[in-house]
Amino acid sequence: MSLQFVYSSRDFVADVRRCNGNRLGSPATEFDATVQAGWTDRMTRGLFRYHLGDLQTRILLGPHGFVAQLNIERGIERRKPQEMLSIQQEFNGKQFNFNKINPEEIIVEMIKEVEGGNKKRALHELCRMVVLVNVSPLEFGHCLLVPDPSRCFPQVMTHFAIQAGIESVLLSSDPGFRVGFNSLGAFASVNHLHLHGYYLDHELKVESRPAKPLVPEKGFYRLLDFPEGFLFYTESDRVEKVAEAICQVTDFLVGRNIAHNLFVTRGCPPCDRPQNEKDHCSRKGVRIAVWPRTACFGAKEQSAFNVALCELAGHLPFMNKKDYEFNTEKDVIDIIQRYLLPDSEFHMLEQQLTRHLMDV
Repeated sequence: MSLQFVYSSRDFVADVRRCNGNRLGSPATEFDATVQAGWTDRMTRGLFRYHLGDLQTRILLGPHGFVAQLNIERGIERRKPQEMLSIQQEFNGKQFNFNKINPEEIIVEMIKEVEGGNKKRALHELCRMVVLVNVSPLEFGHCLLVPDPSRCFPQVMTHFAIQAGIESVLLSSDPGFRVGFNSLGAFASVNHLHLHGYYLDHELKVESRPAKPLVPEKGFYRLLDFPEGFLFYTESDRVEKVAEAICQVTDFLVGRNIAHNLFVTRGCPPCDRPQNEKDHCSRKGVRIAVWPRTACFGAKEQSAFNVALCELAGHLPFMNKKDYEFNTEKDVIDIIQRYLLPDSEFHMLEQQLTRHLMDV
């Protein structure tokens, strides 16, 4: 039986701040300690495909502050990604899935106690969230959050999955803990519902980028500046409602065969103008960026610069030294731009999603 981590909303951390790129906040939480100790233990025991040391890292010159990292072994050693044919592709139990992993890769099961009433009910009665190591890690603590693997969900976002992903960020006192999701057609490697979680000890611009309100009562905004996308924002008291709105958007995208990436991170409250220092440093809430994009099908190129959840957020894992050393901010923008929707399609989608969220 795997280790269980039981939590409630009382465990959410609200006093996280980031000033001048540095984290300010509480000591490591029980969630951080559990994930980090479990991940380090599996690395020490040799369960990973390669040993991940300190990654060579540089910040690309320019206003976007792209964080480039060199991770050659991931490109060589990781499992070959599955070929995807459709955003709505059904789960196929004959292909690799998370029911086929070594059980020792499981770090913990997350269980949320539902407060109120005389009887405590656990969310895992509805759907278990299993946290396991990613054996081809991008960064320290890289794990996978898999809702009840035995139910064989395809790689389509669910309310439970995004709510648990947001709550895992709120359970961490480290603003560098991030969670993300790649849809099919957006460089998901496995068609079995999962989110990525990992620690990146560098500030990303998505944490504070300005945003224009679209349906603010549902936490829905449009990200200003590059790359174009949408933004949700929530603090600990609105997670369930915002998670529901996020799924209304992702369901809309799936229904129209639009590939998408999500990135969940601590962030400051959305604002469409320069903020004062106090608001800019605040990380008490969570930002969820959603990027609709052109779909890419077929197997990934192992040495290519693949545009997925990390890259759109400004974290660039390079798998060869030449790209890492010589790519400039302009090069990166040119690559990412090829995967984004044309402006006319994006703005039409913005109008459709705004109406959709106002109607439901």
